[in-house]
Formats: sequence, structure tokens, C-alpha cells
Amino acid sequence: MFVINDRHTYEQLAAITSPENVLMDEELYRHTYTQLGGRADFYVTPETYEQVQAIVKLALNEAIPFTMLGNGSNLIIKDGGIRGIILNLGRLAAIHKDGMHIVAQSGARIIDVSQFALSHTLTGLEFACGIPGSVGGALFMNAGAYHGEIKDVLKSAVVVDREGNLLVLDAADLDLAYRSSNIPANGYIVLEATFVMQAGEYPAIKTVMDDLTHRRESKQPLEYPSCGSVFKRPPGYFAGKLIQDSHLQGRQIGGAQVSLKHAGFIINRNGASATEYIDLIHSVQATVKQTFDVTLEREVKIIGEDPLT
Repeated sequence: MFVINDRHTYEQLAAITSPENVLMDEELYRHTYTQLGGRADFYVTPETYEQVQAIVKLALNEAIPFTMLGNGSNLIIKDGGIRGIILNLGRLAAIHKDGMHIVAQSGARIIDVSQFALSHTLTGLEFACGIPGSVGGALFMNAGAYHGEIKDVLKSAVVVDREGNLLVLDAADLDLAYRSSNIPANGYIVLEATFVMQAGEYPAIKTVMDDLTHRRESKQPLEYPSCGSVFKRPPGYFAGKLIQDSHLQGRQIGGAQVSLKHAGFIINRNGASATEYIDLIHSVQATVKQTFDVTLEREVKIIGEDPLT
């Protein structure tokens, strides 16, 4: 049975990467956009693909719970934290151009990949200029905005499977659909993505990106911590409009509030706990269901353990 803060586990992880890349009892609110979440037993930031493989194999052989954490932008971590190993690939963030392709490591921000495309006058990733997640997280949920999504431009991905094997997969192998993929079901860890781009003109690409950035900044409550859009778009509806028409804007539980600026966002307005944030999500879902008989499905992922009572 796994023991919290086991020294032997720490030494094994430190030997794989380095002591500087292994934190014990780390506060996870430091690593999420919502600024919510309890502690991780081990927070590990490997620097090579081989280290990722070795950590996966260690977790498998030692039966240690194992969780991937990307940029923390579309995620709520419960107040009880997460047991075992949290793996963050933020140190794997290189981006380079290969002909008409852009190759980006998992820890790179998809916003930065979009800016890299602009700097090389490549078009196709303009829609991603305001998506705050990592490349790995963007593939995980087939992130999208403004009528574009990852599946439109993804060529292939390098992943590690549950056994620590390195695989190169075509985009079609990932079953990318609206805000979903088979990455979580298969236990894949994305290490790298290759995007197919088209030649463009710098002024035209920048004009589109500037317009999308303005629209995002003027409509979204970026001045507060949040997880972005909380709910998927229900067929035939807009989640934000349903929430607004249910008179839920401004509803607050503890420090969590339905944004007055954009009803599809729930903000951490004043030191919210994860429990308060999640309770508000459930309250919104129940009210919209009662008012319009529409089920709002979460886009945001909730992980971790409830706090001890």
C-alpha cells in the first residue's frame, strides 16, 4: 500500500530526474488557474521523455497513484488534494518549425504555439491565441474556440502509454471530438504534438488574432481566477445564455461566483474553496435543468479527494 510522503519514493523519483524536480507535500492551488486545490504527495517536473517513461514505470511497478497535471487551466482540484505522484511537463516546452509543420512539446502553452505560428507567417492556429492551456491539455480535450479546434490542425502526437512505452500516433488514432479524445481512457501522456499549417501573410494572421484577443478580453472575466468555460455547449443552445436566462449571474457560494461579465464562467472572487466552487457548479446545473430541462455537461475536469471531515 502506498504511504503518503514515503521517503523511499522520494529518493527513487529524485534519482530519475533530480531533487530540484521533486517536491513533497506541494500545495496544488499554486498550479491551477482557479487557485484551488489541496496538497500533492509528490509533484514531479521531469526534463526528458526518458524521465517521463521511467516515472510511469516506477508508478506502475510500485503501485503508486499517478496523475497528470497540465497547465491547470481547465481543472478543479478538490480541497483534499491528490495522493501519489503528480506529473507536470512544464519543463518540456520546446517549439520548433519543420517545413510547414510546427512541433511543440506537451508543456508549451498553446497560446505560445499560436504566437510562434504568427512569427513564421503560418496560419491555422489563430483560434488558439487565447486558450490558456498547455499543448498536452489541448490535445487531451480537443480544445477549441471561435470555430476552430485542435483536430483541425493536428497531424500526429508522441505519447507514453500506461506501461511507459513511447508511441507515435496519427491524429485519427486519438478519436478527437467536441471537447474530448481517447487520451484519458487510454491513459496516454502526451509528450509532443505536430501541427499541419498553411502559408499565410503576417498582417492578415495578426489581424485575426488581435480581433479574437479583443473579443476574449472584452467578454471574459480575466481579472479573476477561473477555469474558463465551465460547461460544454448543449446541442441547440449556448450554456452562457441558459445560465443568464436562469437569472444566475452573480449567484455566489462562499468565495465562488457566477461571473457578471460572462455567465459561462465561474470565478474565484474571494478566496473560494474547491468545495464552494464545485457546489456552485452543481447549483447552476440544477437550476438550468429545472428552468429549461436542459442538462449542462461540465467541460472542466474535477479531480482529487474531498477534504477530511
